[in-house]
Amino acid sequence: MGLKIHRPKRGSMAYYPRKRAESLVAKFNVWPDPHPGKPLLLGFAAYKAAWPMPWSLMIGPQARSTARRLLSQSQYLMPPPIKVIAFRAYTYDPWKNLKLSLGEVWMPDVPKDIARKIPTLPEKFNKEEMMKRILDNVDVITEVRAIVATQPRLSGIGKKTPEILEIPIGGVDDVNQLIKFADSILGKDIGINDVFSEGQYVDVAAITKGKGWQGVVKRFNVKILPKWHKHRKGYRRIGAIGPQNPALTFTTPRPGQMGLHKRTEYNKRILRIGMNGAEITPPSSGFPHYGIIKGGPYIVLEGTVPGVVKRLVTLRFPVRPRPQTYPTGKVQIVWLSTQPLQGA
Repeated sequence: MGLKIHRPKRGSMAYYPRKRAESLVAKFNVWPDPHPGKPLLLGFAAYKAAWPMPWSLMIGPQARSTARRLLSQSQYLMPPPIKVIAFRAYTYDPWKNLKLSLGEVWMPDVPKDIARKIPTLPEKFNKEEMMKRILDNVDVITEVRAIVATQPRLSGIGKKTPEILEIPIGGVDDVNQLIKFADSILGKDIGINDVFSEGQYVDVAAITKGKGWQGVVKRFNVKILPKWHKHRKGYRRIGAIGPQNPALTFTTPRPGQMGLHKRTEYNKRILRIGMNGAEITPPSSGFPHYGIIKGGPYIVLEGTVPGVVKRLVTLRFPVRPRPQTYPTGKVQIVWLSTQPLQGA
């Protein structure tokens, strides 16, 4: 009777293909709608500000069903107001299984910083004509999305070029209300308090830290071969890549790109939304690689967020909502650390 060898699969099929992200702006394919009864944006964008020390906050008794206090890891985000520069109406083509644009409406005076990202902006735009075109097709409109631009000048990352992304508008089922709401916020700034509130759970998506081209030991945690003469061709490698016929499988661990992938993490609770970043900034020199969080708003998330400091993080309502037994509402934070993670 032979020995049964236990060898788990190296890596996860959920993360294939392991290639570089096409953009540093992480986008969602699904935007859950909580239907609060009023129109609102279904997401927001923020910059990763700091990664404090591992045990960085103490939550009050109402954080869990028990009455004990809880030490936890937290993540600080800087969400400057986003500007709605346009909105777009979509319809669905069942034959092609595609979303088709029915037209878009831009704000009258687009900020100059937008030209850093979109050099060919429409010089002459007839808003009345595009609104008439959209309203004439209300019966076939399935989705209305806002085209928003971040305002990195209002954050502490020392950047001018904004990021452009689409965020759907939801909250109600009436398309006319969605179009009216999109027209009302066109050219205005939307704050984090207009979308999320303290105690809510959100999903976050970001692009992870890039680590370049790596071998199979670091990339897939392959066991290092023993160093004797049979392995003179190398020991930080796999023994065989597979048979010649049929062709090699893509599941075989191979060297390649590691990091700079889009990753989504679910159900991160918003512990605090503050309006004065000086409350959490170290008094000496600020956070490493970020500096001082300016007087704008900040978010304290329970848990961690992918990516490096100053990278854009996209937030949405949870696609896998927590059960009703989980606590909601404001969180009592007893102690919040302002000490950065050593070596971050």
